[in-house]
Amino acid sequence: MFPRLTIGREVNRRVRFNKPARGGSTKPPAAVQQPASPRVDDVWEFRARAVQAHATNAKGTDMHSHYDLAVIGTGPAGQKAAINAAKMGKRVVAIEREPAVGGACIRTGTIPSKAMREAVMHLTGYRMRGIYGASYLVKKDITMHDLIFRCEHVVRHEIDVIKAQMQRNDVEMRFGAARFVDSHMLCIDASGGSDIVSADVFLIAVGSMPARPDNIPFERGRIIDSDGILELDTVPRSMIIVGGGVIGVEYACTLAALGTRVTLIDQRPRLLEFIDAEIAEALQYHVRQLGVRLCLGEAVADVSTDQSAVTAVLESGKRLCAHSLLFAVGRQGATQSLDLDAAGLSADERGRLRVDSQFRTAVPHIYAAGDVIGFPALASTSAEQGRLASCHAFGQPCPTVSAAMPYGIYTIPEISMVGPTEDQLTRDQVPYEVGVARYREIARGQLLGDQTGMLKLIFTQDTRRLIAVHVIGEGATELVHIGQAVIALGGTVQYFVDNVFNYPTLAECYKVAALDGINRSAAAHRRATERHANRPNTETPSESTTVGGEDLVDHESPVPAAPAIAPHITRVVRPAPRRPRRLPQTVAH
Repeated sequence: MFPRLTIGREVNRRVRFNKPARGGSTKPPAAVQQPASPRVDDVWEFRARAVQAHATNAKGTDMHSHYDLAVIGTGPAGQKAAINAAKMGKRVVAIEREPAVGGACIRTGTIPSKAMREAVMHLTGYRMRGIYGASYLVKKDITMHDLIFRCEHVVRHEIDVIKAQMQRNDVEMRFGAARFVDSHMLCIDASGGSDIVSADVFLIAVGSMPARPDNIPFERGRIIDSDGILELDTVPRSMIIVGGGVIGVEYACTLAALGTRVTLIDQRPRLLEFIDAEIAEALQYHVRQLGVRLCLGEAVADVSTDQSAVTAVLESGKRLCAHSLLFAVGRQGATQSLDLDAAGLSADERGRLRVDSQFRTAVPHIYAAGDVIGFPALASTSAEQGRLASCHAFGQPCPTVSAAMPYGIYTIPEISMVGPTEDQLTRDQVPYEVGVARYREIARGQLLGDQTGMLKLIFTQDTRRLIAVHVIGEGATELVHIGQAVIALGGTVQYFVDNVFNYPTLAECYKVAALDGINRSAAAHRRATERHANRPNTETPSESTTVGGEDLVDHESPVPAAPAIAPHITRVVRPAPRRPRRLPQTVAH
């Protein structure tokens, strides 16, 4: 007989130590005091029989456990959702396909790519070239082993941190490929057999994977996706990168700083169209300064390989050759193996799930968060989405997500932003003013050797309320959070003027930018006032209109004062108006 819903080991442990079950009272659960009602018992027995063939492990033992929340995936969204629910006293299981926790964020995505960037920035001496010159190097011959060594060190540490967090919060871990049996049951296929778990609530946080179109002949080490770049044996001499999104631009900058000849192809007329236009223009300039060739407004028609090179043919007819090619055009949700149909769900053509404002899918007790629901698909936003989803699932009060979500892009130089762009505000007809500070004006910028960084504040013209911050330069992803806090609290740029910042720090940029913006705003207001004062007065001041003996002149409205007359002048002589000259009349003969 397939085991019923009673959680034997959990009940025995709680009763033995006379401790309350998570979220319950000190008395034993109802399943220990009396048997379940026949009707409920029959329902679970029917379900158990239906899936018993899938739930038998290699030893022939039936496995079945019930949880308050089952989380599929242990990336940023899955981690925060599981831990948050466990802190509410819920019984939580987190299921991970790979043998280690962390998801693609830890293994192949965010952490490895940023660790590789930091290794390149250090070993090439790029940060100090503004001080010691363009020829400055920390290590002459940099190998992939040097880069991967740092990646592996950081990845191992992050995995240990996540495992400790899960254990500390009593989140049960299961490793294997999860798939839905029905809307309340999952089958976990592992190397040692299969297991069945049921839950009241599910959270799908499986993340995403690189898109691999059928017309691209992927080949290890030569034609690769973003996951395959960590498997390179040597640093490529040249590379074609297809796709000017975040991943493509980040790897283009990192490899170019390493000395690789990079050609970046994208169909759009500019890089990263969702960021501020001024920041994007500055980024394109710096990317070209790194030696990257930009082919914007171009599309790839064909990709082929031979023994010596990879060739990309563009729709415009151009032929580009390089040692390797990185295909970084989009990602798709990793939902193919979940059997969503069994749960009553369906994904779009890119494997993504549609959710409402509470991250609920079309099935009310199944939620989704992270990359699997699409933009912005950042680790930071995914973690917050997972936390909020678990709050909504169990009726826990939680604040509404602030519109001020920060974005961090680790190009060279790095970029960060919070709030709308100038183009968005113009389109929405929001009057705004801008204040700018440049790193070359800040002592800390000189100490860092960054001559090109910039911070831009955008605030309303009438109230000076801060609405956006855009930064490019060293430490941009750290610096943006000061502005994020002021935006979230509804502060104005006057806050930066009235407060003291440590010296020398990059945070001084906020004071400089605020003063710049306030000066611009004051100058514009002064010019408008002068134009109003110089406007000609069409009314005669000595005359007034009366109706019924009441003066209709508004005495409270300001009247422009007459120009002052010097004391020694007793009479003002006004020239007589000139009569228009009369033209001679012509007489018709």
